[in-house]
Order: sequence, then C-alpha cells, then structure tokens
Amino acid sequence: MTANPKIDLLKQVPLFRELSHGELAKLATLADEIDVPAGRALTREGLAGKEFVVLAEGIADVERDGEVVATLGPGDYFGEIALVTGEPRTATVTTRSPSRLLVLTAPAFRSLLERTPELRQRVVARAALRLAS
Repeated sequence: MTANPKIDLLKQVPLFRELSHGELAKLATLADEIDVPAGRALTREGLAGKEFVVLAEGIADVERDGEVVATLGPGDYFGEIALVTGEPRTATVTTRSPSRLLVLTAPAFRSLLERTPELRQRVVARAALRLAS
C-alpha cells in the first residue's frame, strides 16, 4: 500500500497494472475522485464520450439496447472505447449502489495515451476485445 489511495486503486486496474509507480502517480494527479448516488447514469449509449471512469467502490450495470449485459464492481473501468475510437458510447452505465469513481477527462486520457505508447497499445487491444463481444 502507498500513501496515495488513488495509486493503490489504479494499480488494481488490469489496464494500468504494468505502469511504473511514477506513471501511476502522474495518472493519479489527472484523475478526479467523485461520489455518486445509486441510480445515476454515468454514460448513455449513443452519446459522445467525454471521460474514462474507474469504479473505485460500488456496483454499476452496463446496458445495451435497454438490456443489462454486464455488472461492474470495484476496479472495473469503462469509457475507453468512445475515447479511443471517437465513436458514440456503446453502452449505458448506471450505478446500482452509491459509488466512488476515479474520472479522467477525455483530454487527460488522450494525453496519457500519447505519453505512454505501451499503455495506448493495451487500451486499443482491450477496446477491440470489448467491441468484439
């Protein structure tokens, strides 16, 4: 455990697991921590993507065409597909419980990918896998 809980959380996200402590520290400074109530729509299918979100605490449902297709928990993330492809959101994500989020704005996320080519490759590969499913 480090003295920075954001770094500890980010280390648990598979996408960021291979980043160095310094890279995680930079990422943590870019991320805003916010609390949201149950029932809050965090993204809406078909709208433009403006942020990348890591679920720090809580549970959220992922819906496509009005049908729940997945449930997210602590350490799960979403939003990268729209930010990488420039296409509209592929799903609606709604909190099922009060939740704590780490949020990276689109400019911060894109800047991070530009500065970290190996992370960019992982994000693109994982986004492709999610689109395929």
